[in-house]
Amino acid sequence: MKPIVQISLDLTNIDEALETAAMAMRAGVDWLEAGTPLILAEGLRGVRLLREAFPNVPIVADLKTMDGGYLEAEMMAKAGATHVVVMARAHEETIKCVVQAGRDFGVKVMGDNLGCPDMVAAAKWLEDLGCDYVIHHIGYDERRGIAARGLRMPSPLDQLREVVNAVKIPVQAVGGLSLEQAIQCPAYGAPLVVLGAPLTIDADAFKTADGNLEASLRMICSTIHGYGDVTVK
Repeated sequence: MKPIVQISLDLTNIDEALETAAMAMRAGVDWLEAGTPLILAEGLRGVRLLREAFPNVPIVADLKTMDGGYLEAEMMAKAGATHVVVMARAHEETIKCVVQAGRDFGVKVMGDNLGCPDMVAAAKWLEDLGCDYVIHHIGYDERRGIAARGLRMPSPLDQLREVVNAVKIPVQAVGGLSLEQAIQCPAYGAPLVVLGAPLTIDADAFKTADGNLEASLRMICSTIHGYGDVTVK
């Protein structure tokens, strides 16, 4: 599949999210993500307003669902989301419920392996339960806490090749990637490139990053889209 660039709108204000999304679309971004902070701040309204503003753009609702899977996925689908996120650490029955809701309401399911003791096995398990995509994810608190102890900050690139080789569905790497690392993801076999903190969102303030963001995004999108097809087994 061709590489896809997704911007994570990890913002707490819908007006800023809409402005950032419009800029991202001009720069060549393919998918929008209603990030968890935005969903917490604005709820279904945030997803609806993104859908109204961008009627033909895929929208990922980063719910990080842990329970009540069918209802959460249904609500986000009806609000206009095309993709929903369920956690690998949820119960098996919750993941099955989200997958069923995805089929019933025409949305794709992204399974997130954040916090799993064996992230490769978790990715395979998510695939076996019917998820359409795997998010290989090193969490915000995990990265910062480990670094604060003076230890090396973990990166999703550490095991990305292993995760990609373990599954036959597309993989996305998330978690503190630098610009250079994000651009490398297709070379690892991960065609879904997500841009968020620290690339486009201020990770401490959860607001749009300073600087010429649109020019940077345009360059990133051009580079990633120019990579060519990524083989998904």
